[in-house]
Order: sequence, then structure tokens, then C-alpha cells
Amino acid sequence: MTERNILNGQCLRELDPEVYGAILAETERERRSLVMIASENYASQAVIEAQANVMTNKYAEGYPGARYYGGCEFVDKAEKLAIDRVKRLFGAEYANVQPHSGSQANMAVYLAFLGPGDTIMGMDLSHGGHLTHGSPANFSGKFFNPVFYGLDPNTQLIDYGQVRALAKKHRPKIIVAGASAYPRRIDFSIFADIAHENGAYLMADMAHIAGLVAVGLHPSPIGNADFITSTTHKTLRGPRGGFILSSVAHGERLDKGVFPGIQGGPLMHIIAAKAVAFGEALRREFVEYQKQVLVNAKALADEIIGHGFDLVSGGTDNHLILIDLTRKGITGADAQRLLGNAGIVANKNSVPFEKRGPKITSGLRLGTPALTTRGMKEAEMKQIARLIRDVLENPDPDTLRRTEGVVSDLCDSFPIYP
Repeated sequence: MTERNILNGQCLRELDPEVYGAILAETERERRSLVMIASENYASQAVIEAQANVMTNKYAEGYPGARYYGGCEFVDKAEKLAIDRVKRLFGAEYANVQPHSGSQANMAVYLAFLGPGDTIMGMDLSHGGHLTHGSPANFSGKFFNPVFYGLDPNTQLIDYGQVRALAKKHRPKIIVAGASAYPRRIDFSIFADIAHENGAYLMADMAHIAGLVAVGLHPSPIGNADFITSTTHKTLRGPRGGFILSSVAHGERLDKGVFPGIQGGPLMHIIAAKAVAFGEALRREFVEYQKQVLVNAKALADEIIGHGFDLVSGGTDNHLILIDLTRKGITGADAQRLLGNAGIVANKNSVPFEKRGPKITSGLRLGTPALTTRGMKEAEMKQIARLIRDVLENPDPDTLRRTEGVVSDLCDSFPIYP
């Protein structure tokens, strides 16, 4: 094939039918499944279109107006739009939109403000934290000295007294407030008091709740945390990626933490898509969407409880619920598999004071962002809760077939992409 033919372009279906087939199959899977993984959502067609553009060709090490390569005037414009929009969305002084993921955003903050072996303190992974908050399996636990706080065994809420005591004892340089499987509000002001009492920085990882924070439905870490990190997907409904917010005073160190600290050239096509997503989040419709995410989560939680299931902390304040399956005598892994066979996609998850390993678990995490994007409301949440009950309590072939049929009808009634 000549270079001219490559540039003129065969369509993907003709050029690489295997990859085309995989993409087509994934599109069909998303269309025909009820996606209830709390960290997943459906990006808009505009966001997807922005990712598939010629900015993928451009190397742009550095920042707008200060690149190491020529020809960056138009990618500079896209990045400036993303920066300006995310700052306006969250009321922040400074933003870096280059991190390729939330994990890399966290890494950049650590690299900018910590040295090897410094102490960080985050939520225990089995209590709802994240790998990058100090897990020994992750860079954050390998390069730094992790200390973990957890939940009160009675309330299953963050034990702020324990956080304060641990901070006083271990004097961490950074305290991380944030979670990947915590269904309640996080009080960033208490975390800020504890951090500043002990000479620590506070980093708020709002990856899961960013969409709720953006519209005022969850307390904002802005004004409390020294650094705020996030993903751009999940409740923000953008492309897969990350960003950092902070004050101007920390901006130079954070910029250097991202580049040249952890990565080289930014993904300019993804940054263009981030700009589109931030623009969508500034619209009134996005506020209504986030309100429905919360209403749906509450309806789902109440119905699940009504069917005799235990929820960690007894309910939810955000977009997710965490079911403790211990009393039901089923593992998280088995629950995930059975529901998947019926077209309901969820994920196994550890519960506080977990007795099984992370590959098995005793919990199941469910979220409402993707279902809400499809247009589903309270009635559908109640119907889906009944389907989950049926599958987990009577996982026979007839139940699975019947559930799969109902799921198919729901998917037809609430389509995603044309």
C-alpha cells in the first residue's frame, strides 16, 4: 500500500476487519446491556467525535504558549478551552488537563510534593479507597510510606476521629480524601482541618463524584483541599482521562509534576474531547442529569433494601450503592457473573472488614450514571432492583432467560447511540 493510499484512507471496516469487528461487538454489548458499573458512563457522540480527530498526530510537549515543538497553535487553542472551561466549572484558580488518567493525576501530585519514602495517608482499599491512595500493589505504596484510615465498624461511615488520631501519630505529608466505593458524602472541611493541624497537604480525589461536585450536589473540595484530582469520565461523562485543580501558587510545581515529571507529549485529541465534555457540563441539562443520577441511586438503594439486601452504611448519598452479600451466602464474584449472564453489568467489590480476597469479595457495587444517561428513572430502577433480586436469589436457567428478555426490552426502550 502506498503512502498516498494510506492518507486517502480505506475505512476501518475494509482496512482492519478484526479491529472493526471488536469495536462493533463492543458497541452492541453496550447497547444490549444494563451498565451499572459506577465508574462507567456513555460519552456523548460529540465527545467521541472529538477523540477521533487529527490532533492525535500532533506532538505537543510543554504547555500552551510554551511548547517544545512548532505547529502547536491549534492544539494550544483546544487545551486553553479545556483549561478555561474546567476552571469555570469548578471555580478553580489553576487547572492541568494533561494527565492521561486519574491515577497519573495522583502520581503527578505526589511527585511534585513528595520525596521517596514520604508518608501518605488514604482510605483503606477494602473500605472503599483506591489503589493510588497507598495500596502496596500500586506505585503509591511502593514509592511512599502508606498509612490507612477506614470506616467506623458500626456506622460504616468515615471515622474522622481515627483520621485525626492517625494524622497526629504518623504526620503524613499528604492526606488523601476520596474513594472509589464509598456511598456517602465526604466532608472535605474536616479533612482540611486535620491536614492543617498536622502540617500536611490535603489532596481530594473526586474522580467518582466530580459530576455531582460540578453542579453543587456534593460539597466541593475547592477551598478546602490543596490539590484536587479527578478523572473526566464517570459522573463527568467525558473521555477517559484526568485533570488536576489547585491554586495558582502550586501551579508551577504541579505542571512540572505532569511534564516532564510523569509523561511526555499530551494526548491532544483527548484534551479536545475533554474541552467538549467540560462545555457540556456547563449546560443546564447537565444539572438536571446529575439530579436524576442521585434520585435514581436513592430509588435503587431503597428497593434493594426492601428486597432484604444489606447495603454498606445503609444507603447512599451519591451515585453508587455497595451491597454486602454476606447474609445472602453469595460472593461478589458469583453475583457479578450471574448478573452478567442476564445482561446486567456490575462489579464485585470488597466491603469494609472484608474476609474474602479481592478476586472473590463479599460485595457488589452498583451505580446509576450510565442508566441515567440512557434516560431511565425511578420506575426503571425499581424494576432493575427486582431483576437483581430474582437473579441472585433464584439463579436457575429459567430466571436468567426471563431476566435477559426484560433487560433486552429495557435496552430497546432506552437506546444509546444510533
